[in-house]
Parts: sequence; C-alpha cells; structure tokens
Amino acid sequence: MQYPNNIKKTFTKLNVSHSNRGMNLENAINQTNDYYLREDKALIYKKPTPIGIAEVSYNNHKKIIEKAYFKEQSTLDYNGLYKGKYIDFDAKETLNKTSFPLSNIHEHQTSHIRNVIKHGGIAFLIIRMNNINYLFPGEAYINYIDNNDRKSIEYKYIEEQSIIIKEAYQPVLDYLKAVDQIYFKGE
Repeated sequence: MQYPNNIKKTFTKLNVSHSNRGMNLENAINQTNDYYLREDKALIYKKPTPIGIAEVSYNNHKKIIEKAYFKEQSTLDYNGLYKGKYIDFDAKETLNKTSFPLSNIHEHQTSHIRNVIKHGGIAFLIIRMNNINYLFPGEAYINYIDNNDRKSIEYKYIEEQSIIIKEAYQPVLDYLKAVDQIYFKGE
C-alpha cells in the first residue's frame, strides 16, 4: 500500500488461533462473578483444571513446570451458591450461525449436568452465538439430547429455550437475572 510521501506499508496476515475462542466470554463471566462476590449476591467460582506435574526444572530458585498432564476429566467450568441453591455451568462460544455443535460438550459433562439436575441443583450453559449471550437451561439441553439424533442444536431451539443475557458495565454479564427468570419465578 502506498501512503503519502511515498511511504510504503505492508500488511501481514495474522495466524488466528481458535484455541482461546471462548476466553472473552470467560473473562466477562469472571468479572461478573467478582462483582457478585463484592456485592454479596452470589458465591460462584471458576473451577481449576485438575493438573498433575510430571517434570519440574529450577531457574534462579524458581520452579518451572516442564511437563504436566490432566489428572482427570473436568466437569463444568463454574460452580457455586445462589439463593441457597447449588449452581453449576459452563461457558461455550461458537462461530457457527445456524447451530451449536454438540462436539463442544463432552459426554462426561452431559452426565454431570444430568446429575446436578437430578440432585436438585441448577445446571445450565452460557452460550455466545451470533454475538448474543444465552442462558440455556440444563433441562432444555438434556431434553434435546434425549430426543434428537443430530450432532448440533439448532439455533432456533436455543433462541426458544434460552434467556438472553445482556452485556453492561456492572456487572458485565448479569446472568443471575436470567437464572431468576428461569429458576426463581415468583420470588
């Protein structure tokens, strides 16, 4: 590209990695959870991934993890308490505009959602799709899994079964408003 004064500017294409695609959504949830804690509204945390350390090196008296492995399969990303109820949920993001790929949710996570619901807890997914954040109830997810053979959930079903979570300044992603609408009607 030629700029004024004969300055040449070249542009290079960035290699975009999709490995951290959901990080913006997770950051918004983490900030929201911090807000809920500060305001004494709920106690919800991101669960750490269970990792085992296999090899450590030392550099200037600091331990550096050289090799590590996942100890066990993790369940959902977040859990905690709200209005005396146990809450467990995961954050998922997709670029697909017409459906949510079920490959984003592992079989052990589906089993975990079933167990949370069976024991009276609240389980759901926060799905960011088409630049909209949805609180998709675990019951709607399980119903879909049990009654469909598809490898994805149609966008229309997500729209019909979910509550939209609006973004704001404080809290960034007030998903507890949606939890109230679904699980605490009339309170």
